[in-house]
Amino acid sequence: MAVISTGAHPKALWPGVRGWFGTDYKQHEKQYTAIFDVMSSSQNFEQVVEITGFGLAPAKAEGSATSYDSHTQGVTTTFTNVAYSLGFIVTHEELADCKYQEVATSRARSLAFSMNQTRENVGANVLNRFTNTAYLGGDGSALGVTDHGSLSGDQSNILATAADLSESALEDLTIQIMDAVNAKGFPIAIKPKRLIIPTALTYDAQRILKSSLRVDTANNDLNAIKSMGVIPEVAINNYLTDSDAWFIKTNCPKGLLWFDREPVVLSKDQDFDTDNAKAKAYMRFVPGWGDWRGVYGSTGA
Repeated sequence: MAVISTGAHPKALWPGVRGWFGTDYKQHEKQYTAIFDVMSSSQNFEQVVEITGFGLAPAKAEGSATSYDSHTQGVTTTFTNVAYSLGFIVTHEELADCKYQEVATSRARSLAFSMNQTRENVGANVLNRFTNTAYLGGDGSALGVTDHGSLSGDQSNILATAADLSESALEDLTIQIMDAVNAKGFPIAIKPKRLIIPTALTYDAQRILKSSLRVDTANNDLNAIKSMGVIPEVAINNYLTDSDAWFIKTNCPKGLLWFDREPVVLSKDQDFDTDNAKAKAYMRFVPGWGDWRGVYGSTGA
């Protein structure tokens, strides 16, 4: 068990230090909220269940009986809330002898920083593991695959051939979104909501989405993506680990979901036997996906 003793910060026991650094960096604004639809949770786990609709209505001959179809339950996705907790222990002597209040108070800020970093990393990992078959959804597939099973056959939310972010690749993936169908194979109206990219693609995305004319070509053609407003916004995520992977979040309901069961709670106590001071932070949440149509993407070429 790690304990912060007088040997952890020996310089803090003597006067003369003009300043301390390393714990006062500014944090990024929340980024996981651009990936997930965040909602509260009131129990140990939450479930999202697919309902399959009806098929096409057949022609009815005069005097014949009406045909009837079944309205059934499809894929069930279970979101089990996970607890995360971190703390620190400080000896009585370190607290008594430390001559710099900022060293002591920085620990609580550092703990809060770590909890926020945990939320962002856990959230981003849903996309970092986009095609990782070790992490499966309710349909038994990774989030990004070409063969999500349905009553109408396999469906895909990734490019057939992985491609780097480009004007043509964006067009291909947005067309795939326009052609989305439900479990019965009927066209559904889902649209791109935002492009989610790692920092390495910041400038490429700007050029592709903001240029009035087509990018990287001498042709004087219109930039259709911009003129049609196909991609309403861009979200840069500092926690994506693949520098050439990119994703399009759609407005599909019950897609990428985040359940907050318990917010971050900071608490402290003192050990009777050692007089050590203890502080900890605790939270419980779970991110994931219900309907895979909530995000389309490419892992890059």
